Amino acid sequence: MEIKTTKELDEKELIKGLKQGREQAFSLLVHRYRDRLTRVAYGIVLEREESLEIVQDVFVSVYKNIGSFRGDAGLSTWLVRITINLSLNWKRRWKRRFRWAHRSLDSQAFVTETEKRGDTPEAQYRGKELEARIMDAVGKLPDRTRAVFVLNTLEGLSYGEIGQALEIKIGTVKSRLFQARKQIAKALGEEK
Repeated sequence: MEIKTTKELDEKELIKGLKQGREQAFSLLVHRYRDRLTRVAYGIVLEREESLEIVQDVFVSVYKNIGSFRGDAGLSTWLVRITINLSLNWKRRWKRRFRWAHRSLDSQAFVTETEKRGDTPEAQYRGKELEARIMDAVGKLPDRTRAVFVLNTLEGLSYGEIGQALEIKIGTVKSRLFQARKQIAKALGEEK
């Protein structure tokens, strides 16, 4: 006899409620996953407003396609996969339109740790400068490499979870993560 964890039971009940079209289940889904999916989308597109729109599109897609969810992967893995695909599609669309890269003006949404701790203005400046350099380096990573880096660094997913979300082998995850770290270190001047 297989014993199910509370998380598995909760997820199964949530999926059942979503498939039955219950508004309460959909509200719970949004509440539970909105922030996580926004971080994933932002890590790929580097645009605050666009990442929020992408996450809205993720939930619309889930609403329309929950009936086809087979449960081969976990619900969160499915949501992350949809988020990554929509984020990469957004980037491709804008690249084709020759859109200039720019940063979101909504910096309050991503407050740095130095500001939270109340460091000196000089330390805050250095922290923001480093953060900007890191985000610039992350922005220059190839899309597939950036997706792996974001899922590992921002979301803390394991290699196996990343492989499952992106439908790639663990060796590929490790290789892309290595390349991402190497390129970021080089951009920051830590490697010659």
